[in-house]
Amino acid sequence: MDYTIVPVSKEDADAVIGIFNYYVENSFAAYPEGPVPPQSFDLLVNLSAGYPFLVAKDGEGKVLGFALLRPHNPMPVFYRTAEIACFIAPEHIGKGIGSAMQDVLLHEAREKGISSILAAISSLNSASIAFHKKRGFQECGCFQKIGRKWGQDFDVVWMQKMI
Repeated sequence: MDYTIVPVSKEDADAVIGIFNYYVENSFAAYPEGPVPPQSFDLLVNLSAGYPFLVAKDGEGKVLGFALLRPHNPMPVFYRTAEIACFIAPEHIGKGIGSAMQDVLLHEAREKGISSILAAISSLNSASIAFHKKRGFQECGCFQKIGRKWGQDFDVVWMQKMI
């Protein structure tokens, strides 16, 4: 499958929120219990301000997924650490898009002087945990029963990759 990875633009807002809401409504990969409004795109843009926020698009310009980095902590002493998020449209999972997007994010992170990438993953999202392990992330911590979605408690597993 041919696709390109480019910086996100305002024109991608509906597609990005559509993909995110799929995970909101069908999984523990996104934490809200119900769909987020279109304005949530602006929140994602603001969270990642100064960091890469990418989309993968097919040859016709359809968004296949998105990925971003954001600061782990706003205090300047943590400038070398970023958190990663990646969501791929369900029909395109397993095609290498997430790996390719992560590669671009890690390259851009190195250029920014970032040396540590963190991923906060629901313990009920075993596919994401496995994906990150395959990509060289190591589990570095777990906050037990800090999340509750649809009446079900879950842990948040922290994974880290030094780059």
